[in-house]
Amino acid sequence: MLQENALQSLVSIRKDLHANPEVSGNEIRTQKVIFNYLNALPISEIKAVGETGVLACFQSERNGPSIMIRGDIDALPIQEINTFQYASTVKGVSHKCGHDGHTTILLGLAKLLSERPLPSGKVVLLFQPAEEDGMGAQAVVSDPVFQVHTFDFVFALHNLPGYAMHTVVVKNHEFTANVKSLIIKLHGKTSHAAEPELGWNPSSAISKILLKAEELTFNTPESKDFFLITPVFLNMGELAYGISAGYGEIHFTIRSWSTKLIDEKCDALLQYVQEVCGLDKLKPDISWTQVFQANVNDPVAVNYVRKAASLLNLDLHERGYPFKWGEDFGLFTQRFPGAMFGIGAGEDTPALHNPDYDFPDEILANSVHMFYNIIHQIV
Repeated sequence: MLQENALQSLVSIRKDLHANPEVSGNEIRTQKVIFNYLNALPISEIKAVGETGVLACFQSERNGPSIMIRGDIDALPIQEINTFQYASTVKGVSHKCGHDGHTTILLGLAKLLSERPLPSGKVVLLFQPAEEDGMGAQAVVSDPVFQVHTFDFVFALHNLPGYAMHTVVVKNHEFTANVKSLIIKLHGKTSHAAEPELGWNPSSAISKILLKAEELTFNTPESKDFFLITPVFLNMGELAYGISAGYGEIHFTIRSWSTKLIDEKCDALLQYVQEVCGLDKLKPDISWTQVFQANVNDPVAVNYVRKAASLLNLDLHERGYPFKWGEDFGLFTQRFPGAMFGIGAGEDTPALHNPDYDFPDEILANSVHMFYNIIHQIV
């Protein structure tokens, strides 16, 4: 178990990371903090991965199972409104999803693993960059440093405001949604605002596409047919009152539990876009961004989480349906058996991505001990 002095050191690191946040793909200082901490420990191998991530490998002398534990390290482009001493010093950037805490949890786990050699097998700690934009997991799995490893199990956690502190939240199969974002650019032709009939204005097409998106939406998360299209950005024309617009664009974020359903409904939406554009003489330009695979929890892996919670006397909550947000750890659970679980961050804690959110240090120790217990069930 973590000693008090080690825990206080981790809290100091967490607050330093909070004060110095870095957005996805720019985690250069964060990576240095991780390297500095790990280099002071007896670890088999420490390497950079996915450009700004870190891979730390603990290898036993005896063959056995191979396990990966992932923690994400990036911050968000959100202006913090907290005024405590360690508030973000970077304008417009802050740790509003708790990845400063997730990073510190893995550092604490590294501390425990370094103090007692593994009885068998291998444990790899992945400090993963760029989770928030969905690019980090792909960067890691594409890196030759990562590709030399295979895993019997992979695990990750996420802190969860709205749940009592220390409560462990689990679910077999889908834990988070399939999520991807759609960009539709509509190219028409400008004309005089007094003669819109002489141009190709995208306004009618935009309104029809928005209504079609609403028609396709079934925002009932309790249902297996849950499907949600959220308009996130809309732009058309210029602030020039004598010109009828000749260009517009719509951005949607789309999510569903089912890969099959999200493909079918996205196809239906894009077919409708083509039809509408044909009627209004518009040329559509379609692209996708920030794609998150559903995080699919293996029941055997989830049982290790359940047992760890029981052994640590932590309350267990069986989630009835997946979380609607995306999590790129799904890319790993698509490749290896594994599980993501939640740990309660407090019922009155501000929600994730709120400007006043802050990761609660009270859950650091139990989060470390959960991973440590899971590992020692397997190896």
